[in-house]
Amino acid sequence: MKILVVDDEADVQPLFLQRFRKEIRNQEVEFDFALSGEEALKYLEDKHSEVVLILSDINMPGMSGIELLGHIREDFGDPPPPPVVMMVTAYGDDENYRQAMDKGANDFLTKPLDFDLLKQKLKNLAE
Repeated sequence: MKILVVDDEADVQPLFLQRFRKEIRNQEVEFDFALSGEEALKYLEDKHSEVVLILSDINMPGMSGIELLGHIREDFGDPPPPPVVMMVTAYGDDENYRQAMDKGANDFLTKPLDFDLLKQKLKNLAE
């Protein structure tokens, strides 16, 4: 399962690689990372058919995660099946949740991430 993580904080990459080292070693998941919404869209232009899941921060400089979500749903709908998009935010407020769901998010997670919960969601998605 190829997962694109979009977050402007560079320390997210080593955290995911460390928390998912067993799954990566067993070739259950493969991660790619983008530091902005703009970088994520460039990545998806070439590889959207490979990406099963996108985990995107909401609050980023430049293009927000909500704006990125809108582009993903408009530009990479079908075919193939559109990627599952989970929005991640440090702010578990109702407005961010409503906007994300209105734009077509599949799920909404809050920071700090509960990696056990995320792993369970990925397992459910794989089945």
